[in-house]
Amino acid sequence: MESSNGTGSRLGLRRAVFDAGRAVAGRVGRELSQRVKGRVSTVDLDDRDPDYIRENLPWLWLLASFYFRADVRGLDRLPADGPVLIVGNHSGGNVTPDTLVFTLAFSAYFGAERRFYQLVHNLVLAMPSPIPLRKYGSVPASHENARAALERDAALLVYPGGDWEVHRPSWESARVDFAGRKGFIKLALDQNVPIVPLVAIGGQETAFFFTRGERLARATGFDRLTRIKVMPFQIAPPFGVTMMDLPTRIPLPAQITIRVLEPIDLDDIDGQPAYQHVTGVMQDALTELSDERRVPILG
Repeated sequence: MESSNGTGSRLGLRRAVFDAGRAVAGRVGRELSQRVKGRVSTVDLDDRDPDYIRENLPWLWLLASFYFRADVRGLDRLPADGPVLIVGNHSGGNVTPDTLVFTLAFSAYFGAERRFYQLVHNLVLAMPSPIPLRKYGSVPASHENARAALERDAALLVYPGGDWEVHRPSWESARVDFAGRKGFIKLALDQNVPIVPLVAIGGQETAFFFTRGERLARATGFDRLTRIKVMPFQIAPPFGVTMMDLPTRIPLPAQITIRVLEPIDLDDIDGQPAYQHVTGVMQDALTELSDERRVPILG
């Protein structure tokens, strides 16, 4: 029979580990909160810089094409002008190569002058990056920014799955998971704009994502400190295991494939709720992209 002392020792060890985790979460959470407050408070739509995009697009697109072997299909399905809501699945943690690749491809295809914005989590804008994301049109995800962008006749890229989807385990790479978030449907209806679905695969292979850590986020109070409902861990160079992509990791050179789907006019949908229709179309297309892949990272 196991002694009560042995049981007490294990419970004490678990409590010590939990307390240590809560302390780390608190420090990381406070640091992230300060970063977010200090770096994104002045971000607005006018930070997008067509001149900067035009000057740097050639070498960045060359780099993305070489490193991620970018394959972007169906750009001709996007309306040539006017407001449009692009709805994508999200991959790659806080270092999101699919967003970078598509932003570069969009600007190369339509030109730097066409207004194009991407709604991103405040934390992404607060993290160190060699690329000034705000100059390419990345703005904090908010209803106000979304409406303002569409009212400027811009193309707007949104990721309804947000931090939940982007940190899903690597073995769920081919799954569209918006966690039931339907705000993009209301946005499209309110602004009377078409939805263009966008699917991408490869981002979840730029690291090994093995847990969202939502229970840990709740247990340690990290979700209250940062308003981020996950506390994910990844394995990637150069530091091995990282939490929330901190310290900043180097993404593995996974092949990124992106496919633009046919525009959807919500008024034309019959017999199926709009959310199920959009996510169903996206899931079918993402499954097809996944079936094309033969070897992780290599594509």
